[in-house]
Amino acid sequence: MLLDKNAQKETLYDVLNVKEDASYEEIRASYRSAILNLHPDKLLKTSDQMSSTHQTSGDRFLTVQEAWEILSNSASRSVYDNELRGSRQDALAADVVEDVSLQDMIVEEAMYLSYQCRCGDYFSIDSTELEKMGYSLLRDGSEISLRTVDSLPASVILPCGSCSLKVRLLINIDGSN
Repeated sequence: MLLDKNAQKETLYDVLNVKEDASYEEIRASYRSAILNLHPDKLLKTSDQMSSTHQTSGDRFLTVQEAWEILSNSASRSVYDNELRGSRQDALAADVVEDVSLQDMIVEEAMYLSYQCRCGDYFSIDSTELEKMGYSLLRDGSEISLRTVDSLPASVILPCGSCSLKVRLLINIDGSN
C-alpha cells in the first residue's frame, strides 16, 4: 500500500513517521502516539456538524491503523517491504532503455562490470557496490557469476556515467547468472 502524497508516494513507514529499518518497539511507540492524537473520541466534536478537519483526522486515523496492522506483523511487513522495493524498482525501470545480462557486461580484472552506452560512456558497477546490495560477484577461472542470497531473479538499475540513460542488469533471470 502506497499513498499519494504530492506526486510522491507515502509509505506506511511515512504514515507512522518511522524509518524503514525501525524495530517493532519503535513502530509500536509511534503508532500509539499517532493513534492517541487522532482517535475520534479524543477529537473535539461539535453538535452541528463534523468539520472537514475532523473528517481528515478520521481518515488519517484509519490509515494509521492500517499501517500498524501491516507493519506490526513480521510476515505482512516482509510482504509489504518486498512490494515497496518492487514499486521503487518499477519507478526506476520506467527510464530503462535496455535490459542486459551478466554475459553482456565487460568484466575488468578488479571485479568491475561495465556496459557501453550509446553516448560512448559506460554503465558500470563494482563488486563492492554489488555486495552492499546483497549480491555476490564470483570468479571461477574465466567464469563470472552473480548471485543473490536467495537465488531469486533480481535486477540492478545502472545509470550511464555521462547521459541520463539507464540499463537494468538482470540477475539470476534464467538461473545461470
